[in-house]
Amino acid sequence: MMRTRLVWFTFGFGSSAAAITHFIFKDLWIDRQSLSSHLKEKFDALDARVSNLEQVVSSNSMPPQDEGNLG
Repeated sequence: MMRTRLVWFTFGFGSSAAAITHFIFKDLWIDRQSLSSHLKEKFDALDARVSNLEQVVSSNSMPPQDEGNLG
């Protein structure tokens, strides 16, 4: 009788612990994926801004065209 109770208690405790652990890790995994996606989005936007700045700087740094002698 005592062994049966111990077996059922162990089974119930183990099942509860497994379910709680599953939900905690699932929640942590979702948070990690969300953070990763958010950071990727921000870095892509930053990369686009840097590319635009590099294009502006390179177009402004070209030497002026010689339009002939005005003098």
